[in-house]
Amino acid sequence: MNGFGKLLLLLVILLTGPMLALAGGTVRLGQDWRTADRSSAGIAPAPADAPEAIVSVWAARAFNWRGLLAVHTWIATKPGNAPHYTVHQVIGWRGRGGGNVVVSSPDFPDRSWYGQPPRLVKELRGPAAAKAIPKILEAVDAYPYTHHYRLWPGPNSNTFTAFVVRRVPELGAELPVIAIGKDYLEGGRLFATAPGGRGFQISLFGLAGILAGVEEGIEINVLGLVFGIDPLGPAIKLPAIGRIGFGGPGA
Repeated sequence: MNGFGKLLLLLVILLTGPMLALAGGTVRLGQDWRTADRSSAGIAPAPADAPEAIVSVWAARAFNWRGLLAVHTWIATKPGNAPHYTVHQVIGWRGRGGGNVVVSSPDFPDRSWYGQPPRLVKELRGPAAAKAIPKILEAVDAYPYTHHYRLWPGPNSNTFTAFVVRRVPELGAELPVIAIGKDYLEGGRLFATAPGGRGFQISLFGLAGILAGVEEGIEINVLGLVFGIDPLGPAIKLPAIGRIGFGGPGA
């Protein structure tokens, strides 16, 4: 296959994901954020029904056209016997005028993200969750981009989630391959532990790099779009489409 053929194949792959998302109703365009669904999906147990400590990582397709290519991710914590969950996430619009983009507030962990249903990426319960919660709170406080948000290539909401997950190896969370921004390393670092905790990655400002980990398999980042393969899944990973195969967090 010549250079033109390879470029054409790449364009087909990149366009297939958004087209499938639209055709299948995965992403709905033209929604008004003021009226878009933000109700609980009923996935997470009510605190009264689950007194043990719980930690969960979530993802949902991003709002409107952004959802054609990427997801928004967040983390929820609930200590043992706590009356509510606390949701930790980055919300970009809060940074307008120099505001703090990091939000930690009582909330349902499984709210729809402005019309997009949530997907549970990872969950810990009991002693494992209780051990992880202090580390998560410490990582949330240490996030360096509290007043800085950039949709692409980061730092964004997925940069925040990956930052926290890397510092809590007990989570062992594999973030969705279409969590654009997860590979943006703080401070211009080139090397880091893979978010899943058992591997490494090399990343150039989230624009190019490679990741190899037990949870993630092998991922190659090209301009923030990630291609990959998970031999243990087994699964393949494609931009905009997500994970195709077994195991893992899906899209």
